[in-house]
Amino acid sequence: MLVLAAAAALPACSTTRASDASDLVDAGAAVPGLRLDMRYAGSDNFVGMPVRGYEAPRCLLLRPAAEALAAVARDLQSDGYALQVFDCYRPQRAVGHFVEWARGPDDPTSKQRPYPDVDKSALLGDYIAETSGHSRGLTLDLTLARCEAGACAPIDMGTPFDFFDERAHTDSPRITAQQRANRERLRDAMVRHGFRNYPLEWWHYTLDRGEPQPPLLDVPVR
Repeated sequence: MLVLAAAAALPACSTTRASDASDLVDAGAAVPGLRLDMRYAGSDNFVGMPVRGYEAPRCLLLRPAAEALAAVARDLQSDGYALQVFDCYRPQRAVGHFVEWARGPDDPTSKQRPYPDVDKSALLGDYIAETSGHSRGLTLDLTLARCEAGACAPIDMGTPFDFFDERAHTDSPRITAQQRANRERLRDAMVRHGFRNYPLEWWHYTLDRGEPQPPLLDVPVR
């Protein structure tokens, strides 16, 4: 976990290998109380290994997304909540890694956690696409953590992150009233500051800036 006070000026990202990545900033150093749980930099994810392009567990975003996320975090702090991110900017090479995995052979043992009721071949499309808004630096995956007496813990959203199933749909009828209220708390806070939710994934939000869209990037996360 990396917790720093929100700064008026966001720090530039040090991963600039090309000029088109110069606007990426380190949200972990700009969003108050942000908790980092960057799944693709390690093995706790649906492919079971570090994903190509993730060389450090950092949350990088375009500056407008980082600033909007900081506003969300400040709103939630007064109610005793913090944001916990699973993924932010995603290099295009990582998207390619996901597609390769989805096209590979199924493993009945490894499917139980991320997609127990879905055929692996059905993941391409709605869940795993050949291009991703994450690669534009305006999309992130996150949840809420409840903070009491200096300790924070993720709240119950009804499914884990990256659970490919109808129960992960934001408005799924197959979750409890409390789980639905938790999802709505996150959604209300994000929408208030310009983010929109992807309805098939309760954790997935994109800053809505309209057109034109920023370019897809393939700079490693370092």
